[in-house]
Amino acid sequence: MPQQSFMRRAIALSQGIGEGGPFGAVIVKDGRIIAEGNNRVTSTNDPTAHAEIVAIRNACATLNSFSLAGCEIYSSCEPCPMCLAAIYWARLDRIHYGNSRIDAARIGFDDEFLYQEIPRPIGERRMPMTQVLAEEALAAFAAWHRRPDKTPY
Repeated sequence: MPQQSFMRRAIALSQGIGEGGPFGAVIVKDGRIIAEGNNRVTSTNDPTAHAEIVAIRNACATLNSFSLAGCEIYSSCEPCPMCLAAIYWARLDRIHYGNSRIDAARIGFDDEFLYQEIPRPIGERRMPMTQVLAEEALAAFAAWHRRPDKTPY
């Protein structure tokens, strides 16, 4: 299937706006779609149920792996910061997108404030952040670090 066919499928999934916003995504491995997702934020009351996240969850279930290395994602829109981070964590090889984040902002999906927040020092972000019990929290990290049978990711 050529790239245009994969993108057309992602765009078709974005038409399912009864479940959430107008966003769709497919994940491709070895020239075939292995998973799909559309935005389900409002239908599931889950603010993380963006099309890319849904597609990643479905692809990981299909492959029975947390790594999607060797796969590519086709998204009807440039991924938001959350989805972009998830794509990196899933180790997808490439992102293809249709609409830009500027196009999304024109219809009320403006993620620009997130892009601006991320590089700011913690004390300058709009969302207050407070570190609590840091030394106690380090115990879990120490245990993980010592564990010989851990699965790194």
